[in-house]
Amino acid sequence: MSSIPPPSESNEPSSIHPPTPPEPEGGDTVESEPAAEPQKPRKRVGVIVAISLLTAGLIGLGVGLTLTFLELQRAVALIEEQQQELEDQRELIDQKETFSQAATEMMAAAAVFDGLPFSTLVDRSYHETLIERGWTHRWNPTVLRHDIDDVRAETAVLRELAASAEAERASNASGTYYEKITDQLGQGFISTVLDVAPCGKEAWGCVSGDDPFTVYYDHAGTIGQPYMTDFIRAGVAYHEYAHVLQFSNPEQTAVALESFDGNVEHMADCYALTYLSGWKLDHRIWVGSYTYWDISVGYGYTCNSSQRQVIRDWVASLNYEHQPISQ
Repeated sequence: MSSIPPPSESNEPSSIHPPTPPEPEGGDTVESEPAAEPQKPRKRVGVIVAISLLTAGLIGLGVGLTLTFLELQRAVALIEEQQQELEDQRELIDQKETFSQAATEMMAAAAVFDGLPFSTLVDRSYHETLIERGWTHRWNPTVLRHDIDDVRAETAVLRELAASAEAERASNASGTYYEKITDQLGQGFISTVLDVAPCGKEAWGCVSGDDPFTVYYDHAGTIGQPYMTDFIRAGVAYHEYAHVLQFSNPEQTAVALESFDGNVEHMADCYALTYLSGWKLDHRIWVGSYTYWDISVGYGYTCNSSQRQVIRDWVASLNYEHQPISQ
């Protein structure tokens, strides 16, 4: 065993030299072979290959992720489309139910007028058109909403008409006998106007075909006249009410008029003669012991019994008949 010499006292840093190799025996000198070139570590090639494979794998993963994202987008779009279709179907179902309810309410409002002797008071053909529109537009909720609005508007008109008639029957706004009789005959559906401007100076009353539910009376021209009595006013009201029936029932009236040679005034006189007990066209009104007025009311023709039967049959045929409307 050799011992390691003690450290030198010199301040020079010590260096350790590798031991000198021993000389070969025999004194021959052996030339050393040139040092071989250091070989590059093979592990780097493996790393490069591994990195290349990893990169290729990541690229493939990226493509896969891209395809998956596009598929997800398409799936989301499909879900949203289906959701919208469901919402549209729910809206359509709601609109159909709303229209059905609105149509039911309209028909209920129209039923109030069942049996009234005014065929044109309620426009059944318009109601049929409204319901037909709802059926035609049942797959179009946007248009169906407008149909619902129209049905509700017509329902409001019918209810207002019924309410106005009820108020008319309950009161006599003018306080006249004309209005009293007219309200009784027309059940509140006929308005009384004390102004004969549309009728002419000689008329005591009139009805216009443009507004068949309004009767005009010459109240101002006859009030205070000694020959004017409530009975005569009643006869005038019956005559004008006959015109209301004529205008509001054109088809039935056309048939009845054949028995009066097409004369609507003779037919109106016959109505008053048939339904107002004791009525006649010529009246003698006594205003004193020796003073009287001879008054002629009407158009001078007194109908016979067969014509009066025509009037009865005509009146019996007049009515608004409420019936369900099918789609």
